[in-house]
Amino acid sequence: MAEEGGVRRRRQPEPTGQPRRIPKQQRGRERFEKILSVALSLIEKNGSDALKMSEIVEKAELSFGALYQYFPDKSSIIRTLAERFNEQGRVCVEAELAGVTDAATLRQALCNIADQYYDFFRQEPVMRDIWVATQADRLLQEVDAEDMEFHAQALLTVLVRLEPERSKSELLAIARLTMQLMAAAVRYAISLEDAEGRSAIALYKRMLPANITRLA
Repeated sequence: MAEEGGVRRRRQPEPTGQPRRIPKQQRGRERFEKILSVALSLIEKNGSDALKMSEIVEKAELSFGALYQYFPDKSSIIRTLAERFNEQGRVCVEAELAGVTDAATLRQALCNIADQYYDFFRQEPVMRDIWVATQADRLLQEVDAEDMEFHAQALLTVLVRLEPERSKSELLAIARLTMQLMAAAVRYAISLEDAEGRSAIALYKRMLPANITRLA
């Protein structure tokens, strides 16, 4: 307990960016999903920076106790939404990389992934806002780092299959940098007007080497 003006005040726990618990009962799941749905609509309207727990309580018609039962802070809500959007991206990456058989099809797969990510963020302005939020919040940066590592490991699996004689650490460095550069290109492109953004993605794709495994 801390004292302020003679009043004993309960110390709030450090924010974790994680939901307190994932409900198993149907009623709890419905409430959990309602909170996320309301938060999503508020972010779409006002942006993630303006998201307030008090607004979620009002719009979802819940008590603060019910909200904090699942989400201790707004970072935990944004993190949950970001992870859900990331799952969609992972499906895209896995599907594209599954068809890779050589350097040429790998390059095409990377081009396709860049196109799909760009379109995804253009069609989902809420996700664009959340993606920006994950860069600004220290706790949410973990979400982006985990997602980038997932993509790097998925690409590494392909590179090892194509170049089994190469050093795995060397291929991992290529995989990580390739995915980081793609993310940077997409982030830059979606900051522009659509026509200019598509031109930026097209330029990025032209800059991809014919065989990324030969970079190191």
